[in-house]
Amino acid sequence: MTPVRTWRTAPFALILAAGLIASCSDRSKTPTAEAGAEAGPAEYERGPHNGRLLRDGDFSLEVTIYEEGPAPLFRLYPYLKDRPLDPRQVQVSIALTRLGPKIDRFTFMPEADYLASPGVVSEPHSFDVSIAATRGGARSTWTYQSYEGRTVIKADAAKAGGVKTERAGAAVLGETLPLSGRVELTPEGQSEVYARYPGRVMALNAVLGQRVQRGQILARVESSESLQTYSITAPISGIILTKTVNVGAMAGDSPILTIGDPSRLHAEFFLYPKDAERVRVGQKVDVASQAGDHRAVGVINAILPGADPASQTLVALVRLPFQNGVWRPGLGVQGTVQVGQGSVPLAVRTKALQPFRDFTVVYAKVGDTYEVRMLELGRRTDDWTEVLGGLEPGTEYVSEGAFLIRADIEKSGASHDH
Repeated sequence: MTPVRTWRTAPFALILAAGLIASCSDRSKTPTAEAGAEAGPAEYERGPHNGRLLRDGDFSLEVTIYEEGPAPLFRLYPYLKDRPLDPRQVQVSIALTRLGPKIDRFTFMPEADYLASPGVVSEPHSFDVSIAATRGGARSTWTYQSYEGRTVIKADAAKAGGVKTERAGAAVLGETLPLSGRVELTPEGQSEVYARYPGRVMALNAVLGQRVQRGQILARVESSESLQTYSITAPISGIILTKTVNVGAMAGDSPILTIGDPSRLHAEFFLYPKDAERVRVGQKVDVASQAGDHRAVGVINAILPGADPASQTLVALVRLPFQNGVWRPGLGVQGTVQVGQGSVPLAVRTKALQPFRDFTVVYAKVGDTYEVRMLELGRRTDDWTEVLGGLEPGTEYVSEGAFLIRADIEKSGASHDH
């Protein structure tokens, strides 16, 4: 017998049960939904192929979904007095009314021991089902609800929960490139302090980590040639970073101190050859600390012309704000540079995306009803994600607070297993 796969792991009978809309304190209920919730999917009769079995007297029809191929398709098995019936003796049509509303119609032709339709049962599998079958002049009809990924939440409850919506449409996506680097003092933000004339250090008013002001006397040195003592002052304001002499030591051609101004910082980002051609001076860069606790926005103000012989990387410089000392020289940083942008005809907010079974979805809104829309996605940025399929332009969808809709659907069990 040809293998039949019904909703991957769950029979179609479980899905085409009386549809239930997940209950919550402020949503509307219907007797059909409540009865379906009480009975549960196990109450519905299944056929030999593990599908939903619909009866009308001696005639019955088993409805399954075959998913071994590239797309889910209906397969219907007719019976007379519970014995297989030649499918050529039966004509069947199915109408699926979706939220919106939109109606998908299916007509069937006999194939082997079942009736098949070329129409794909597209996601989401959430609809009101209407089936009409004709056999020997007798007509049988069935209707029921089959909802998944759907819930009803009143407007005031949604507003209180922080749910916001907008219309799906065109957007401008910025193309970005990740960068790694480190924080360093700018060349203007550091200065080495030398003795003007070689001699012995007679006094030293500087310790590591000390903050000094420009013009402040830091040391007094006795010239070895004139034996006169002269003062050495701070060339810039900043903090003592290095100290190489003490009182009594000889000061010569090497610096005795190094001063750094912590308010003059930049990030040095490393550009690999494959990326260097896309990065330009003036491009916007989002800078983040390694832990992500601190962020800043800057632009590339210079790209050094020479490449490191070992790593073959160039260096791009981005000035950093002081921000009360959160950026410290030597610490690693991450950057995201915007290297281009382009328009796409359909996109949704990236923060609106949610997982649902094996899909990435947004929640469409029609009145007080919310329902999943399985998406085929393209390019993605922090703000926008391109939609290639699964959503109609102009659809109202949840852009903020989607987690509330997701939690309500999961709590109610308003989804079937695939």
